[in-house]
Amino acid sequence: MDAIATSLLSSGRAAVDLAFFVLLPIMIVMLSIMRWLEWQGWLPKIVATVAPLLRPLGLTGLGVFALIQVMLVSFAAPLATLAVMAKNGTAPRYIASTLAMVLAMSQANVVFPMAAVGLDVVPVMAFALIGGLIAAATAFYVTGRRLELHEETASPTRDIDTDTRGNLLDVINHAGRDAWNIALGALPLLVISLVAVNLVRLTGMIGWLETNLAFLFEAVGYPADTLLLVITKYIAGGTAMMGIVVEQFQSGGLSANDINLLAGLLICPLDVAGVAILAAAGKQVGAVVKPAVLAALVGIAFRVICHTLVYG
Repeated sequence: MDAIATSLLSSGRAAVDLAFFVLLPIMIVMLSIMRWLEWQGWLPKIVATVAPLLRPLGLTGLGVFALIQVMLVSFAAPLATLAVMAKNGTAPRYIASTLAMVLAMSQANVVFPMAAVGLDVVPVMAFALIGGLIAAATAFYVTGRRLELHEETASPTRDIDTDTRGNLLDVINHAGRDAWNIALGALPLLVISLVAVNLVRLTGMIGWLETNLAFLFEAVGYPADTLLLVITKYIAGGTAMMGIVVEQFQSGGLSANDINLLAGLLICPLDVAGVAILAAAGKQVGAVVKPAVLAALVGIAFRVICHTLVYG
């Protein structure tokens, strides 16, 4: 019982740290930028310009913001775009495509720090871009094909008070309220997911898997510690995985080539915490998680193949 209680408390602290000390600051900044662009009238113009190019892949104009945010800011940054899409009446099918793209791409908060241990940033980002677009198209035409395509006709700025349009302080305050609601909404899912992970660890199942299944990764040319990295990434998240990779690189357990070989499999927002956070953007986003995740797996598979061909 002591171990379970300790696990519950540590999971709660970790969830609070992630929600309020990582997610919240990023969301305030990104939502402020999005709100400012929206209030100044730039967002509708950009959406109208880019939309014709992206719609064949199942993306609206806002999809380009999500793409840039995940590749150049962090895995949580596209939450701002998804929140705007959910509020502005974007069709569920387009939301699913955008979410799938984000989940399948490489996130900047892992890519750029890992450049210090030999990660080739340009190929990683190029493969991730193509994989993300493949995931978006897969969600739109395959896994999410039965989702609603009808979009509400309201203006993208329908919830904005025109009397305060352009007032920077009002923009920041409005973004801060939205960011707080999103972070608070993500907290329960984060706590439950982290508690589940820690309870599984207490059973010894992860250690058993490491001992008995490592040979499968070695058979395809992956390092012996791949299973540990995969379990850490998809359960504990990209930041935890990055810490182990850096430690093993410094100790000689992983080479730069090993890191690049595994990048397609390990560097993406698709993990327990990532999905929980992005799903908190709104109920419209949470409703399309399943088709988005299935499509994201297709994009990640493409990235794995590319990295294996180049670095294997």
